Amino acid sequence: MPCSLTELELRERQSLASFAQFSADSRGRKYPEAPPEWRTHYQRDRDRVIHSRAFRRLEYKTQVFLNGTGDHYRTRLTHTMEVAAVSRNIARALRLNEDLAETIALAHDLGHPPFGHKGEMVLARLMEGHGGFEHNRQSLRIVEELEQKYPRFPGLNLTWEAREGLVKHYTAFDHPSKRPDFDAKSSSLEAQVANLADEITYYSHDLDDGIESALLSEPELSAQVQLWSAASRTVQSEQGELADECRRYFVIRTIIDLQVKDVVETTEAHILAAGVKSAEEVRLQPHTLVQYSAQRRQENLELRDYLYRNLYYNPVVNEPHQRAGRVLEDLFGYYLSQPDELGERTRRRAETEGVPRAVCDYIAGMTDRFALLEHQRLFGVLPIGSPARGSQ
Repeated sequence: MPCSLTELELRERQSLASFAQFSADSRGRKYPEAPPEWRTHYQRDRDRVIHSRAFRRLEYKTQVFLNGTGDHYRTRLTHTMEVAAVSRNIARALRLNEDLAETIALAHDLGHPPFGHKGEMVLARLMEGHGGFEHNRQSLRIVEELEQKYPRFPGLNLTWEAREGLVKHYTAFDHPSKRPDFDAKSSSLEAQVANLADEITYYSHDLDDGIESALLSEPELSAQVQLWSAASRTVQSEQGELADECRRYFVIRTIIDLQVKDVVETTEAHILAAGVKSAEEVRLQPHTLVQYSAQRRQENLELRDYLYRNLYYNPVVNEPHQRAGRVLEDLFGYYLSQPDELGERTRRRAETEGVPRAVCDYIAGMTDRFALLEHQRLFGVLPIGSPARGSQ
């Protein structure tokens, strides 16, 4: 017989730590619904994210290299899947709720606009004086309002805990604003895990894409980045001589393993020192408990600085992003002056929330390809590269 919701919730009580977020203790959904029959509340959340249109569009959005410029570079979707995998691994090791951590990880970039962080910077500047733009807040906006799949409510109607994780998600690139209904000092440990898994994943895998593009080199990394040097020595000692692709894979895998191990051990010590016994006690903590050790944090800062100097600001990466930013500027100005060009649903939203916000929502939801083709349609030029597969 399949496991009922009650049996699944009992399993959580028996297997998870007392400070985990139990699905039976959820603060619920904004719009009441009958409970799921064969899933927990967080498993239902996960499935709703995966089946959303915004999630599917991530396949055609830039991570570092513009979508379509290489078959093996990561997209926003592959990055998201990798964050979800690392989140589950850390949550499992700490006896936290894997389903909640995975849900937050899968949803954390739903609000990302086309063309990566450059696209976010452009929309933030264009929306100054109109409420601003921030991809974390846009992710929340998508799951609360913009997805239209259900007859009785807007959005995906996720649990309070999943939405809390999106409100409080932050990285070196972004710092989310506050929401009055999510005003706890800290978020759940599951949300903290998803947050740090994001950092582990994008730095490690941006290394991989950087080497694939030949913008980064292994000898230079060994000389300038402690994390790479230590992992490379470990692989050499354990595996001997390997083919280039295999060696690089093992080095990056070792970097991720070292970081995950460090986070698990450091976090266990922080939880023990804080003496928290429940998820609500975690939210009262003045600082996050899921952290790197001081040494690993310093090594990650060194890696981050190296990536900024040699990859993110490299002209090969940065110049196409600058041109992509101008695409969004042109589109924003055009739709602002010609709101009749927007779809019917977007026009209705403009009546209640203003044209700038409706235009911002429309552009933020575009894939890289759709933004380029719209620019070509409206202005007669295709300013950067060739469009990748995919559609709006």
